[in-house]
Amino acid sequence: MTYSHLGGDSRKSFKDLEEEFQSIESFMGYLPNSHLSMAKNPKLHASFSLLAQSIFGSKHLTIDLINLIALASSLSSGCKYCQAHTSHGASRAGVSSEKIADILKYKESTKFNINEKAALDLAFSAGVTPNASKKEHFIKLQKYYTDDAIIDIVGVIALFGFLNRWNDTLGTNLENVPKEFVENELEPLGWKD
Repeated sequence: MTYSHLGGDSRKSFKDLEEEFQSIESFMGYLPNSHLSMAKNPKLHASFSLLAQSIFGSKHLTIDLINLIALASSLSSGCKYCQAHTSHGASRAGVSSEKIADILKYKESTKFNINEKAALDLAFSAGVTPNASKKEHFIKLQKYYTDDAIIDIVGVIALFGFLNRWNDTLGTNLENVPKEFVENELEPLGWKD
């Protein structure tokens, strides 16, 4: 079952998407159940996939920063499914488990540099409802990032705003790979979901 509120279709139900599913699986280490629920609307799935590829393929941000922004936005929104995904994604991008576990106290942490802290300030503020971002966030970001990079930062936050709503609303079931990562790597460091 891929999502708990409607039931779910298996991967075998979408044979025409198998090549794309394999590509996603190669990038993430597993196929997210959210892709199976989106695949019920092929245009939605195709559009989402193009958007995600564009954001994760940013030429202005590193993949580790993209994943940290996604994690902060998901923490701020409260989406447990996306928190597990983005923490696992950050680890795959080379971020240490200790740094991931420290993200809620990033302002005081020595594990985050000043550039990362500016991006996380916006991600945590923009991830809540109502949105708490302010002009000051952008003034600070402009000290460390180009306008193109800032657009990409906002793109990550917006992408995960969609995913946070999608997965929380459908009650998407968490896959074993990110679940085991959180249980084995983060919970021993004090992570609470």
